Order: sequence, then structure tokens, then C-alpha cells
Amino acid sequence: MSRILMNLVALAAWLAVTPASAALNIFACEPEWGALAKELAGEKASIYVATTALQDPHRIEARPSLIARARSADLMVCTGAELEVGWLPLLQTQSGNSRIQTGRPGYFEAASYVVRLEVPQRVDRSEGDVHPGGNPHIHLNPYNVEKVAAALGERMAQLDGGEAPYYQARTRAFLERWQQARARWEKEGAPLKGMGIVVHHKNLSYLIRWLGMREVGALEPKPGLPPTAAHLSELLAGLGRDPAKAVVRAAYNEPRAAEWLAERARIPAVALPFTVGGSDKAQDLFGLFDDTLVRLLAVAK
Repeated sequence: MSRILMNLVALAAWLAVTPASAALNIFACEPEWGALAKELAGEKASIYVATTALQDPHRIEARPSLIARARSADLMVCTGAELEVGWLPLLQTQSGNSRIQTGRPGYFEAASYVVRLEVPQRVDRSEGDVHPGGNPHIHLNPYNVEKVAAALGERMAQLDGGEAPYYQARTRAFLERWQQARARWEKEGAPLKGMGIVVHHKNLSYLIRWLGMREVGALEPKPGLPPTAAHLSELLAGLGRDPAKAVVRAAYNEPRAAEWLAERARIPAVALPFTVGGSDKAQDLFGLFDDTLVRLLAVAK
């Protein structure tokens, strides 16, 4: 056997046992969308998540490493609604990747598929970190996740047409499991209806609306501004008139203000995972909602 033929045989054998490279290279801005992409794309995608559950997604630096990842992406999945306004446009521009520019099929904005809460009548930066398109923290309502999943599955099938049946089948399977889980969560979460909580930032609004809870107050005097002693004292006085069951923050929020208020109001301070990876039990989207409910129900009694 000639050397060329031997090399061809060896190459054929290597290809037979080596899995095909992922069809889609996905850049997810937040952990929740990386987790959703994994549910829908499975082995057909390579997924990179730009942020972690312990980072504030408003305040991310457009590092060279993120630009390099964006440069090779086929699909960029982000929240949108100006959540990433401080860093995403720079990634898109500096990457030189035409596929992931706004308006192109390779850019997917999750918030555009749901009805957003807290859309301001007017935009005044003196009111803090106000988002003109409404509250961007959409993922803690499972109905929103359903809508985003259906649209994202379609987008994957569009970009990788040869594997469209695969993405469509995984999307259907995910939505079936998700709807079953949602029904269970709503039954388990019924005791939370009407429960008053103090939040840190306006990042739990969709969760509060879904479960029928009440936001009694916020540690931030205005969205995005750090808590002040004067504001915390006002909150504490207000809790005497309208009590809350807990002071609730996301895993990435600094804990001191929540603990200060909770101690003086004699109520628990609760850290929610907020997104995938925010706790040991929140390692996928199902675990995120499971653990969130467990933590809230523990203080509802």
C-alpha cells in the first residue's frame, strides 16, 4: 500500500471516530440564555457565556477576550432592551463580525419577544438607570422563557437549515417539559401571593408579577444608585406601616444593605440565585426556578 493511500485510510478512520464540529458557535450574553441555548441546540452548538451569575450584567467590561469570542460567533443571544448597552455595542463593532450586528439573523434579542414591564412615560437620567424600553430583567417569568425559547429555536433552525428538524424537535421537547414544570411551580408558589418583599434593584419585577407578590420598597433610592443611609432609614420607617416578609436580593448584589435593613426590621435577608449558576442548585433553568421558590417559600410562613 502506498504512503498516500495509507494516509487516506488513516484519515478516513480518524473521521469515523471524531465527532463533527458544532454547527453553531453561540455567544450568550447572560447565563440564562446560555442555558436555554444548550437546551435547544444540544450537541449541535458550541456555547460561550460572557457573564456569570455573580456579575451585574449592566456593568461588564468589553474585554479583548470577549471581543475575540464575538468575532467567531454565528449567533449572539442577548437580553437587549439596553441591559447590555454599556458593553455590547462595543463588542459588536470591535469584533468586525457582520453576522451578529443588530438587525442581522445572527443577533437575537430576547426582550423583543415579550411584553416588558415598567416602560417609562419619559426618560430622565436624573431618575437613575432608567431603561427606555422597559425593565429588561425578563427571564424570571417562565411564560417569558417559553416565548423566547420558541423564537430562539426557530432562529437556530433558520441559521443551520440542514439541522432544522433537530432544533425543532429539541424545542418542542423543552417546551413540553417547561410547561409541566411551570404548572408545578405555580401550584407550589401559591402561598407567595400577596407576600411583601423589599428588593435591592428592580431586577425581580417579572418574578413578583408572576407569583403575585408585592414590592414594598427597594434598597436603591433610584435604579442603579447605591443604597444610602438616609434612604435605608426611610425604608425601615416605612416597614412599620407596610411590613415585608423579607429583604430579597440577587446573588450578584452586594449584601450589606440588605443585611442592615433585615436585621433592624427583624425579617430575613434572602439571596436568590437570579440566574443559572447563582447557587449550587441553580445549575440549569429548571434548577433556577426550583431553588428560587424554595428560598422564597422558606420565609413565607
